[in-house]
Amino acid sequence: MDRSVFDEAYVAGTAPWVIGAPQEAIVELERGGEIGGAVLDPGCGTGEHTILLTELGYDVLGVDSAPHAIELARANAAARDVPARFESADALALTGGPFDTVVDSALFHVFGEEDQLRYLRSLHGVCRPGATVHVLALADAEPALGPRVAESVFPRVFTDGWRLERVRPSTYRGVARGDHAQAHGVAEGAQVDVPAWLATATRL
Repeated sequence: MDRSVFDEAYVAGTAPWVIGAPQEAIVELERGGEIGGAVLDPGCGTGEHTILLTELGYDVLGVDSAPHAIELARANAAARDVPARFESADALALTGGPFDTVVDSALFHVFGEEDQLRYLRSLHGVCRPGATVHVLALADAEPALGPRVAESVFPRVFTDGWRLERVRPSTYRGVARGDHAQAHGVAEGAQVDVPAWLATATRL
């Protein structure tokens, strides 16, 4: 997808992935003890997951390539009086770290397979050996809410330098507008839950 689409959506207030709350799948990961150490939230958007994890005491950094996303994330953190950290960064060329956990909520699926491989190489470079990467991505099901991936993609791309641990069915909550609202049979701007995959991999 053209990267300008994302920043324009933040400016217009039409980003379907902005629901004003963390994804339940990410909340459950934390409750289950599957997040620890230094945490990276790539494609952090308006910061819901970075803010949540910071509130819970984690050392977490949220990054996004969309300038308006970072502005909104910082404003959201300030409104909550949470000292969350956000930086502008290209997920395909990350620097810094090292990180122990990566929490990817709806970033992986916006890339084509070539860029998915670039993204995983980028993550590999900023993660410690043994680090855990969680990827929440829209599943290839109808009606859609955005770009989707098949379950078969994960074992194909999590190869060199990675061990894919599992891929679990999950759900992703988003805002349905326009054709998406019609396809889901809901009012414009209603929130809907759609099928997703939750993949977990270990950095070797």
